[in-house]
Amino acid sequence: MMVILAYYFFTTIEDPQQEVAKHRAFLEGKDIRCRVYISHEGINGQMSASEKDGEAYIAWLKSDERFSEIAFKTHFHPVHVFPRTTVKYRKQLVALDQAVDFSQRGSYITPREFRKALEEKKEDLLILDVRNRYEWEIGHFEGAELLPFENFRDFPLYAQKLQKERDVEATRVLMYCTGGIRCELFSPLLRKAGFRNVYQLQGGVIQYGLDEGSAHWRGKLFVFDDRLSVSIDTKKEAEVISRCTFCQKFSDLYYNCANVECNELFLSCLYCAEERTGCCSTECQQAPRVRAFKKEARPVPFRRLCETCGS
Repeated sequence: MMVILAYYFFTTIEDPQQEVAKHRAFLEGKDIRCRVYISHEGINGQMSASEKDGEAYIAWLKSDERFSEIAFKTHFHPVHVFPRTTVKYRKQLVALDQAVDFSQRGSYITPREFRKALEEKKEDLLILDVRNRYEWEIGHFEGAELLPFENFRDFPLYAQKLQKERDVEATRVLMYCTGGIRCELFSPLLRKAGFRNVYQLQGGVIQYGLDEGSAHWRGKLFVFDDRLSVSIDTKKEAEVISRCTFCQKFSDLYYNCANVECNELFLSCLYCAEERTGCCSTECQQAPRVRAFKKEARPVPFRRLCETCGS
């Protein structure tokens, strides 16, 4: 059984490349596969590991005083959910292209408090889902609004637009994302736009599922690993609310388009995916470079042909 860890922490890292090297040295020879990004502003990571090596990693990272307060969200899965070990430097943990004053971020709200707020259903409540559309399609909180744009760099413009449409003094904003990291950057921008009552779900949807189950949540949770979608309540299977792009039957199966030049992520039932040989459109089926379609009950994200060189 593998332990699945999700975590992030904002703290000043003077030499991110050195931290990348330290991570790679520690992970060498361990039964750990991961995707870890390190920048001047902190760390963001996901990994699958044997329980022994997962515990060793947590202890090692927390032994550094900069990361001593880091919170890990934990699940278990029979096999690894990442194909390889990746540790990289990133200029930004979340692509926003502007400085954020973290002292102005929203107030943390626990999963229990978040659930209570959903149940109160006050008129001045705005529940904001700050994830991608493809994440939203397979699952979201009841009554939540999806951001009306595709690029997160557009959030500052959205905040200004929202400022004109809502009473910034009275509106209570409840913000959530998968693990919490995007809320850390977007909540200060709402505060900057004048919103007084901004709250962010502590630990994101992952922690909510661990603490409160699936109350007021519809569908499944998109995750950025081989599982692609999971039930947020580990004790029961979630309903499927998303539909096949082609036939509109209920399906939560995501595929990467087999056209190498496209690689678009799309929802499809198994029948339609096979009929279209793993492509998102007729045009892609006729493209010159199309990967062979492999019929699987639960497809995994596309892997590069050469996992050693990454090409």
